[in-house]
Amino acid sequence: MTSHQWALRESYTFDRNVIAEIRRAANTGVYRIRGFGAKRVLPTLDDLVFLGASMSRYPLEGYREACATDVIIGERTAENPVKLDIPITIAGMSFGSLSAEAKEALGRGASSVGTSTTTGDGGMTQEERGHSSILVYQYLPSRYGMNPDDLRQADAIEVVVGQGAKPGGGGMLLGQKITERVAGMRTLPEGIDQRSASRHPDWTGPDDLEIKITQLREVVDWKVPVYIKIGAARPYYDTTLAVKAGADAIVVDGMQGGTAATQDVFIEHVGIPTIAAIPEAVRALEDLGMHRDVKLIAAGGIRSGADVAKALALGADVVSIGTAALIAIGDNSPEREDEYRELGSSAGYWEDYQDGTDPAGITTQDPELSARLDPVIAGRRLANYLQVLTLEAQTLARACGKSHVHNLDTEDLAALTVEAAAMAGVPLAGTSWVPGRSDRY
Repeated sequence: MTSHQWALRESYTFDRNVIAEIRRAANTGVYRIRGFGAKRVLPTLDDLVFLGASMSRYPLEGYREACATDVIIGERTAENPVKLDIPITIAGMSFGSLSAEAKEALGRGASSVGTSTTTGDGGMTQEERGHSSILVYQYLPSRYGMNPDDLRQADAIEVVVGQGAKPGGGGMLLGQKITERVAGMRTLPEGIDQRSASRHPDWTGPDDLEIKITQLREVVDWKVPVYIKIGAARPYYDTTLAVKAGADAIVVDGMQGGTAATQDVFIEHVGIPTIAAIPEAVRALEDLGMHRDVKLIAAGGIRSGADVAKALALGADVVSIGTAALIAIGDNSPEREDEYRELGSSAGYWEDYQDGTDPAGITTQDPELSARLDPVIAGRRLANYLQVLTLEAQTLARACGKSHVHNLDTEDLAALTVEAAAMAGVPLAGTSWVPGRSDRY
């Protein structure tokens, strides 16, 4: 038999993507930078299912019996706690990585359904503040755009220690997106690559962080809550230390979280999946007797109402979405397939957020491109999406007999894989077995 008659087999270890990356690295001598999130196969919330009510429990009638979705953050310490109508918020995405039109659209969409949006690195824009009924101000290691007056305009402060796409790493904003306005807000030279610090310059541990949180509370006269955001790497210990430092809420960002730009090696190889991070953070809060007092916000790859409901059942109080929100307002739309192909990609695959060439006008600072995004229409699309997520979560909660989405718990869940059972701490479907924790059942 001649060699050409053998069936071609692709190597699992050295598949065509690995070979292409080796060649790219060899030809350029630089590591790859991209946006979006992890593309490798990871355990997700899809690996969990709900145990709907039947004989042992009674479901609620969807058209006659209410299922509440409200949540309050910071009622223990803040004069003006954050009051959300739905347990879904918009994650921090900076002006610079996103256009002003995109930031306005996010604010419009979130406000119309009674939830919050978040500034991201680089400071507060009037487009976002002016159209966000609840705006969380991110306080990052870079301090880019940090302004005490803007802090006082915020409805909450989020101290960012880490991000799910790059725990232990700082942010990036390449020079082509640093326009005169972005440079002015960040006190940077125009057109020069910006790399944010990976750690805060004025504290090195939880004791220092406790002092910093007190300082921030004093700046805002103790009026608004303070969150701490951590990238999911060691969520049990990080949550414990964040509570000790005095946080009103902990944001735990799993490795499925997206980013505007970072090293590909970070996105694919640092952190742990969201399904594993939530239970560890909950365990820390329970051990401290603070679960439901200090709120837990879960982020990283949340896509559907099922994801929302499952995250809440695992013990989160709120979820936060970023990538999904951008898709909702128009990112990666097949309507611009021809333009994505001109960029060497395709709708649904385009990930070069760092280049500033987004045909949808979302992840760009090019005025001609950003003008394509109508913030009013985009905001309505986001509002529609958030309403669907909420309705889906309510539907699942009612099916489990719950009158509030926060009444969902791990007893309403089963796992479809051994890995998901171990990570989430719920039984493998059809059994009472939780791998590594069988003593609980």
